[in-house]
Amino acid sequence: MHISDTVHKILAHYEGESAEIKMNLARILMHGRVGGSGRLIILPVDQGIEHGPARSFAANPAAYDPHYHFRLAIDAGLSAFAAPAGLLAAGADSFAGQIPTVLKLNAANSLTVIKDQAVVATVDDAVRLNCAAVGFTLYPGSDAFIGQVEELRIVGQEARAAGLPLLVWSYPRGGLISEQGETALDIIAYAAHIAVELGAHIVKVKLPSEHIEQDAARPAYADRQWSDPVERIRHVVQAAFAGRRLVIFSGGAAKDAESLYQDARAIRDGGGSGSIIGRNSFQRPRSEALAMLNEVVRIYSGTG
Repeated sequence: MHISDTVHKILAHYEGESAEIKMNLARILMHGRVGGSGRLIILPVDQGIEHGPARSFAANPAAYDPHYHFRLAIDAGLSAFAAPAGLLAAGADSFAGQIPTVLKLNAANSLTVIKDQAVVATVDDAVRLNCAAVGFTLYPGSDAFIGQVEELRIVGQEARAAGLPLLVWSYPRGGLISEQGETALDIIAYAAHIAVELGAHIVKVKLPSEHIEQDAARPAYADRQWSDPVERIRHVVQAAFAGRRLVIFSGGAAKDAESLYQDARAIRDGGGSGSIIGRNSFQRPRSEALAMLNEVVRIYSGTG
């Protein structure tokens, strides 16, 4: 596999990791229309189990079919496709080798108020499905966080033994964090840092707002205004080992296309590694989703 100079430089940041880990990172970073640029655009489809099938797919009924998501990610030329085991298995043979996949190892659902995720798949499942990486969600701030960290330690050991990179969804919630605080700049930066300290190779966080949640952290942010989203992205990337780890940002709830493009430009200009866009992709009609993703590709390629 050819590896670009940009990707070689990124891989050099992952000191102490095995050749297998680095090759699987390269497998993702070199794939798709932004392959070789150091950017990533990933389609995640774990919303069916997280939010329910109707809330996730009724807006675009074709999306009830797992094959729809594989085809969308492949035809859009994305970097990877992330999903739980059941969904990946449902297309594993039909789409083998056509796009790197990420197995989401834990999951929550909207039928409980507990802010926790159950481990629902194993690293062995990821190997069986020929995945390029595994994913795991953390809830910093939750009362369940300590247990999640212990689960992640075990998962991380198993993933490294199998040569699979770890993509961590780091979503603060619960505990002392307010609803507004879940996307506060200081909290998102803290969540990104927690993930890399715990061994994440790629971190997924929400886009940060200019709100500062922690009184104790407020003096550290008092030196300048944080109204510019590019500066906020740059700070979150700084928190992830000064950019030595890949940081991608969630597309979030449904929004208009122009807002998505503005987000992508801010991520690009702030040094973020890319976007992971789920509902804003598969809840649109296919032709509209492909046009939207094409523009996101153009933005990360520097032409949009």
